Amino acid sequence: VQLQASGGGLVQAGGSLRLSCAASGSIFSINNMAWYRQAPGKQRELVAAITSGGGTNYADSVKGRFTISRDNAKNSVYLQMNSLKPEDTAVYYCNADVRSRIHSGPVGYWGQGTLVTVSS
Repeated sequence: VQLQASGGGLVQAGGSLRLSCAASGSIFSINNMAWYRQAPGKQRELVAAITSGGGTNYADSVKGRFTISRDNAKNSVYLQMNSLKPEDTAVYYCNADVRSRIHSGPVGYWGQGTLVTVSS
């Protein structure tokens, strides 16, 4: 299973970006999907998560600005980021709990990371 993330880039404060992440390979189903981020010198933190049924939760720092969504038919997860701030600058990683077969348990996979830089 591979996760391919895309959509990062350089944006001015107040701007928007949309991150995408597609899972491919041996996939029976995907449970939770999520976006994490890691800023220089800081630990990786959860930004937003979404269940297979569409339930979501967000870090307090992004509530009201970021929206996570998914397309189960495409095995994909998205992160719409609005009103970006310089403190949102980080490498963003997607994560997915994948079941490869009907009787297998979920295994967590990570994408390669995509850099988001917000200038002031």
